Amino acid sequence: MNDTPIRNHIEELIAEEHRLLEHGERAALTPVDAERLHSIEVQLDQYWDLLRQRIARRDAQQDPSAAHLRPADVVEHYKQ
Repeated sequence: MNDTPIRNHIEELIAEEHRLLEHGERAALTPVDAERLHSIEVQLDQYWDLLRQRIARRDAQQDPSAAHLRPADVVEHYKQ
């Protein structure tokens, strides 16, 4: 598997995130939209992490397909 499907999914999530935020601030979102935005943010963290894992494995001459989507509670606690 190449990285294209992962990159496409990231782009779709970013587009949805932008659609949710295009009309103003986070505080103006409905509870449903706020929850969806949070879900998108978590998924973005997960998929960016997956992409970084695949790149690192490829750079180390390892199999990038061995990379896996880590749970939200793992990627949400990374330090920026």
